[in-house]
Amino acid sequence: MTTLKEGDKAPEFTAKDQNGNTVSLADYSGKNVILYFYPKDDTPGCTAEACSFRDNYQSMLGKGFEVIGVSTDDEKSHKKFVNKYSLPFTLIADADKSIVEAYGVWVEKNMYGRKYMGTARTTFIIGGDGNIKKVIDKVDTKNASQQVTDLLL
Repeated sequence: MTTLKEGDKAPEFTAKDQNGNTVSLADYSGKNVILYFYPKDDTPGCTAEACSFRDNYQSMLGKGFEVIGVSTDDEKSHKKFVNKYSLPFTLIADADKSIVEAYGVWVEKNMYGRKYMGTARTTFIIGGDGNIKKVIDKVDTKNASQQVTDLLL
């Protein structure tokens, strides 16, 4: 497993978004990106996190940041999630798990004694130069956007 840290080059990726469009990290070259990984569409924690970014999206754009969410759900699931909660940002479908693996967030989890593989909720702040500026591995789902904003000041 890769452990990315501040200063590392963010791994490049190309995948489909909720509308079936091809999106690459390279599309955001020269821009600051908040790349957040979450376990599953339309679950309580993931919805709280997405809505936190939604509610503060204009503020993030105003600070020069684009928001991109990534989970292993497919495009159809992302589309329903976006429509249900009016999410204004891109959600990447990583069904083959290539992005979560490249970013080192596909990990063994343990719930009620049952071990399984899943996405570790993690946020990467990537600068316009393509390097990782900050890594948040203890995400406060209800205040995810504030957590990012606090680091940017």
